[in-house]
Amino acid sequence: MAQQNVGGKTKIIWMKIILFVLFTLLAIVILVPFAAMVIASFKDGKELIQYGLNLKIEPAKMSLKNYVYLFTGEHSYFTWFINSVFLTVVQVVLTLLVSACVGYGFAAYNFKGKNFFFVCVLLILMVPFEILMLPLYNQMIGMKLSNTYTGIVLPFMANASTIFFFRQYLEGIPKELISAGRVDGATEYGIFARLIFPIMKPAMASMAILNGMTYWNNFLWPLLILRDDKKYTLPIGLNTLLTPYGNNYDLLIVGSCFSVIPILILFLCFQKYFIEGMVAGAVKG
Repeated sequence: MAQQNVGGKTKIIWMKIILFVLFTLLAIVILVPFAAMVIASFKDGKELIQYGLNLKIEPAKMSLKNYVYLFTGEHSYFTWFINSVFLTVVQVVLTLLVSACVGYGFAAYNFKGKNFFFVCVLLILMVPFEILMLPLYNQMIGMKLSNTYTGIVLPFMANASTIFFFRQYLEGIPKELISAGRVDGATEYGIFARLIFPIMKPAMASMAILNGMTYWNNFLWPLLILRDDKKYTLPIGLNTLLTPYGNNYDLLIVGSCFSVIPILILFLCFQKYFIEGMVAGAVKG
């Protein structure tokens, strides 16, 4: 028995060492490009064109000139930044609200065609956006929503992956809780708002981070919908800095570096619930 315990402890120690090494290597792979971008933001744009992104630190060639230009120069960067913040917040809030209601419907109610509709949700997950892009674009044109933020938000309010995640998360909630709410005289909306919604905080936090990252970095769909440069989001605006007639790498690299801040803030605000929500959503149901 003693030898078995020693052998088991040795295996656990080796597993921890292996996991530590793997996660350390993964962290390095993820952080190296970001570190290169941060270092490049202190260099002149010509330096970036000549040598590309690298980790070489040369104090003589580094300065805060790019950051000064970001906050004082004549450009539309902060217009694009504010547009992206507004659009991301609206999309995340509406997606979470609508998808939570749909996921709750699939998890809590039995109705005719329930399995069929849920299979439709799963099928949507398998369809690449590039296949849906042109039909959606034609639909937005027909609804006269081109060059509007509504045209960007409306098609993705009911997000298939978010619906699936919420449904799996809510499958583990006892049905007796809903029945107790009905016995106490609560309406169906009251049960969702007062009993179910507070339980969903970890799942909401997880989906807020994932959807926030997706919408913040969304490029293709806003590019199709928007025509007015004053309505451009940050990814589109930064892309306009690269043209055949001249490339503003000074603003591009420091703007890209600065654009990471909102996502970092979003993660820091919800990290308390993130892992809990992801694990619970994966195992329930």
